[in-house]
Parts: sequence; structure tokens; C-alpha cells
Amino acid sequence: MATLANKTILIIGGSSGIGFGVAEASLKSLAKTVIIASSNKERVEKAVKKLIDAKLGAGEITGRVVNAGNEESIKGLLDDVGEVDHIVFTSGRLETDLAFPEVDIDKAKESYDLRVWGVVAVAKHAKIRPGGSLTLTSGIMALKPTPTFSVAISSAGTLHTLTGGLAVDLAPIRVNLICSGLLLNTFPASFKESLFKDIAPKLLVGHVGMPDELAEAYLFCMKCTYITGQCLVVDGGQLLSR
Repeated sequence: MATLANKTILIIGGSSGIGFGVAEASLKSLAKTVIIASSNKERVEKAVKKLIDAKLGAGEITGRVVNAGNEESIKGLLDDVGEVDHIVFTSGRLETDLAFPEVDIDKAKESYDLRVWGVVAVAKHAKIRPGGSLTLTSGIMALKPTPTFSVAISSAGTLHTLTGGLAVDLAPIRVNLICSGLLLNTFPASFKESLFKDIAPKLLVGHVGMPDELAEAYLFCMKCTYITGQCLVVDGGQLLSR
């Protein structure tokens, strides 16, 4: 069975949620080095300590601070860490205050800078070793829109097209996209109650997902050397629910 032994994994957005789950899973899969990068120094330090204290494996764990929506910051991070085997990009979250039509367009542009141009900057400046991969993150609302979220999910939709294009441009480095369904601990508290009330009972698997469940999809994209340009939908059957 494939592992991440002797591999260096950089997770941009790794201090919480999905990214933190991927960090945990990478260590359990014997990664040599796991680097988590996020915008808040305190959260990064806490996440690193939590991973070290968990003693999930013998891998080295380090943290970096980065503004994932700024090309110079991304470039500085990638220059600092040097060559890596895999990069996972999970930065960004569903912005509940971008509801249409009240949406603040300037704030929407900031979200787009992070989730789309941040990815482009990573692809442009990354030093990924042969056999490596770049795995991106989107959300199920890009495939099954919810009323008032047309602007908020537009960046997620863009990532679907960008994934295929980058897979061609970066080949043989592999580029894939994980399209996440409803997950616990990844939504703002103000939004969680109504969303879980409306959607959670309809999920075919009978439960709301956890970051560690979704992390398995990222491990697959890192380990499987015959997949690129694909979107993996991991949604508990949300697309098929009524």
C-alpha cells in the first residue's frame, strides 16, 4: 500500500478545518515533513503544537505564516520551503456575508483573490518534485447552488476549470480538485444552524462529514500517480439528495 514515506507536504490553509485534517492524515501516512501555512501566526503555532502533542508519526512538523491571497507572500513562502512533493491548498471559506443581491463586490473580489489568484500564484511559483501533486479545494455548492450564494460560490466554480488547465500546464505534475460537501467545523456559527437543519438530514450517508473523512480524498490524490485534472466529489451523497 502506498504511503507518504519520505515525502514533504505543504498545506496552505493547514491550521484548521480540512487543512488540519490533511496534516493529521499525512503524518499518519508516514510523511517525512508536514508544513502548515496560514495567515494567523497564533493559530499556526497552536496547530503545530497540537500536531506534535498528538504524536501521530515520526514526521517533522513546521509552520509558516502566509497571506494566501497575495502573490509576493506566496512566492516568499515557496522560496522559503524550497522543493516539496505535494501541495494542498485549502485556504478560504464560504463567505456568508456575500449573499446576493446585498453582496459587497469589493469583499467578493478579496475572496476571489484568495481562492483563485492564490492558487494561480502557488502554481506559478511552486517547486514540486517529479511525481508530485497540487490538490485544490472547492465546495459542493459549485455543482448544486443554494439560493443567494451565486457570488459566494463563483470562485469555487472557477476552480473546476482552472484545475484542468493547470493539469495541462504543469504536467507531469498532477493537479486535482476535491469538491467538499457539508462538513462539521468548517462553517461560521451564524450559518451552521440553518444549513445543518436543511441539508444534514437529507444526506444519503446519514451523517455530516468530518475533516478527517475528507482528508482521505486528499491522500488518494497525493498517492495515486495516475490521476490528474479531476474533480473528486466527496459529499455524503448531497448531490443526489432531494
